[in-house]
Order: sequence, then C-alpha cells, then structure tokens
Amino acid sequence: MVIRMRHTRAHTRNRRSHHAIKQGGVSTCPECGSPKMAHRACGDCGVYRGRKVVGKKQAEAPATESKKKTSQTKKSK
Repeated sequence: MVIRMRHTRAHTRNRRSHHAIKQGGVSTCPECGSPKMAHRACGDCGVYRGRKVVGKKQAEAPATESKKKTSQTKKSK
C-alpha cells in the first residue's frame, strides 16, 4: 500500500501538540480542608457534596492477632 498524502513532521507535531496530559483540577475539601481532586470524594474524610460516601478501613490489628494465634498453635503441635 502506498501513502498518497504524506503529512510533514511539522503538520504531525502541530496536530499532536494537543495530546499532552493536562493537570486535573485540585480543590480543598470543605469538611477537613485537605487537598482533593475535583468531582471526587475526599481521600481523608470520605465526604462528597456534603455526604459521607466512603468510610475508613477498619484497623487490621485484630486480623493480624488471629494469624499469630494460628501460627502459635501450629508450632505447639
């Protein structure tokens, strides 16, 4: 196959000049004041548009204790 209309390097680069990744909008959370991305829930407090939509994860301390107990029982046997 033959290229009929070849674009020059300048034409190609001018077209691609708009392909750069733009920085998203950063705003402050009205609840806790930490920086957050626009139109997304706050990563620190989990609030979006005045409602709590995301909760914090539970502490993993009880899960690690149960693993320790099972490993101790295996060692004693």
